[in-house]
Amino acid sequence: MLDPQDFVITRKRKKYKFALFANSPLCYEFDQWEKRSVDCIEIGAGTGHFSVELAASQPDKTFVAIDVKADRLQTGAKEAEARGLKNIFFLRARADQIAELFAEQALESIWVTFPDPFPKDRSSKRRLMHPFYLEIYQTLLQQNGALYLKHDSRDFFLWSLEQLVANKWRIDELSFDLHESSLSDIYKIKTVYEERWLGEGLVTNFTRAFPR
Repeated sequence: MLDPQDFVITRKRKKYKFALFANSPLCYEFDQWEKRSVDCIEIGAGTGHFSVELAASQPDKTFVAIDVKADRLQTGAKEAEARGLKNIFFLRARADQIAELFAEQALESIWVTFPDPFPKDRSSKRRLMHPFYLEIYQTLLQQNGALYLKHDSRDFFLWSLEQLVANKWRIDELSFDLHESSLSDIYKIKTVYEERWLGEGLVTNFTRAFPR
């Protein structure tokens, strides 16, 4: 039987994390963000651990981890602060708001990491590889900027490849088992979600694509 006190503790923890997010110099709400020079964004970043590792490995570039849940992002912000990283920010926003957050042709790369596959056909427009989003990504990427996708669902991944091809994106790198491939070690940095699923025997599908 569930103890009502458990829910009280959970709410208190969330409030505490929201407070930490609000007071972190690395964290921003949608309406607090001012367009600035950024090299790479991760959409649906969760805790932002993946972006933290990217920022640590590439100190000459600036990264932004984007997610709708501040309590998740706060975890990554805390990690980044502990490691003294100054080249990463954490932004609470929806994916459909990113065109308002960054200048056109400003980004070197966009990472879409393990987004919700929304498996029902009626929800396809919510998928982050839907043509609606691909158009936004194309607008934000520099001339030689790239879109990166990682996902454990083969069905979603194949559907995403179909969307890229149909919208005339050029698929430059592709693997149906990233961690057994010879592709860059940068790509093999794991998200928290990815760590869990790899431990359960799933594989990571990966592609890098360039807009038309």
